[in-house]
Amino acid sequence: MRFWFKLWKDTRLKRDLTIESNEKDSRTHKVFLALEEAVHAFDLSVPIWLDKNIRDFKRSSRCRFTQDSFLEPLEYDYLEMIVLEEDDPPGQ
Repeated sequence: MRFWFKLWKDTRLKRDLTIESNEKDSRTHKVFLALEEAVHAFDLSVPIWLDKNIRDFKRSSRCRFTQDSFLEPLEYDYLEMIVLEEDDPPGQ
């Protein structure tokens, strides 16, 4: 799987990072590991998954973590996570 993480401030992209996971693991675990790697690289705390984040991610494989998802102050407007590429289903 490949993920794209973007930090936005005042409608401008400030930082971005692409993470690739080749682990033989569940999709959910790959998402959590990639998110942890991204926030570590951006020097942010790990956001809390709110209902709206889960709903958006299930619907479109992308979501935005705003200040509501962070326990510490966020100097950006939001952190966006997008799944760029899914793993092939087993047997293909």
